[in-house]
Amino acid sequence: MQVTLPDEKAHVAFGETLGRIFQGRGRLYLHGDLGTGKTTLTRGVLRAYGYQGAVKSPTYTLIEPYEVDGQRVYHLDLYRLGDPEELEFIGGRDVLADDALCVIEWPSRGSGWLPPADVHVTLEVDGDGRRATLESQTQRGAGWLAVLGDEMWEKAQERP
Repeated sequence: MQVTLPDEKAHVAFGETLGRIFQGRGRLYLHGDLGTGKTTLTRGVLRAYGYQGAVKSPTYTLIEPYEVDGQRVYHLDLYRLGDPEELEFIGGRDVLADDALCVIEWPSRGSGWLPPADVHVTLEVDGDGRRATLESQTQRGAGWLAVLGDEMWEKAQERP
């Protein structure tokens, strides 16, 4: 499934839609070059749960936990990860086992250690906006993408 995000507002709104569909559970892996909007998408996901603060990429801390209205969301950025085994030392196993939503940037750096994603999102620059390509890797993720497809179709029908 591909989605065109013409500007930052659409990008954040799309993240909110994903956050709502995920209902605070699962694993969302974000791929894309530097500057393609992985953290912007994460900001939208967090907005779905009512978080209004700044969202920065946890490039140096690797994990940024958020708790909003009893909902836990973990934002991981593995860009600076030297070895996937480092995730063990920073509590990655506990984070991924938690009944929460884990949004992971640069998941390829944790290859071989990370469990499968429910949904992969690959972001690419598309003119002034972005293009998001989504793929499910689990049955739960396939269900979420089906819901997303239905929502997008309904919105398209509402347009004049």
